[in-house]
Amino acid sequence: MLPLSGDSVIKSRARELALAAIFAAMMAGGALVSIPFFPVPLSLQTFFVYLGVLLLRKSAWHSQAIYIAMGIAGLPVFSRGMAGYAVLLGPTGGFLAGFLIGSLISGLLISKVDRNLHSDLAAAALCMSVIFGMGWLWLAYWMQWNFAAAAWAGVIPFLPGDLLKIALAVAVSRRIRL
Repeated sequence: MLPLSGDSVIKSRARELALAAIFAAMMAGGALVSIPFFPVPLSLQTFFVYLGVLLLRKSAWHSQAIYIAMGIAGLPVFSRGMAGYAVLLGPTGGFLAGFLIGSLISGLLISKVDRNLHSDLAAAALCMSVIFGMGWLWLAYWMQWNFAAAAWAGVIPFLPGDLLKIALAVAVSRRIRL
């Protein structure tokens, strides 16, 4: 017996939300992992953002919305175990907003093309650009609009690590099919 069209829609929506929740949980765990690296330590947050974009595609933003909602609700899921809406208003709030907007834009764009190495790299790079762009602007605001200081404090030292995370996310996503 064939499933009713409504049943398959409900099952696919439930699967989509379950995967988004799993990625939100991985983001929370990734925020607590700090790998010593020069010049700044690496967390795994952006790795899971990039991996989410590549695997969840147009649904990737759901995982970020759940992650941010968990943090706003008071769960210690943000970097260094921080929580609450004040984190979104603080110096790193632009990066958190960038997680959501970057995964939305990149996920929508990658869902419209055939997946290949070039589209995966482009989607992850676009996501990284949005995250760092929004983070840089918000951090510059916090630093009295000192864009150079914000770039040196919150962007430039993290770029090599994020390029490495993109490479890892692309490699992992090419092995996994959800």
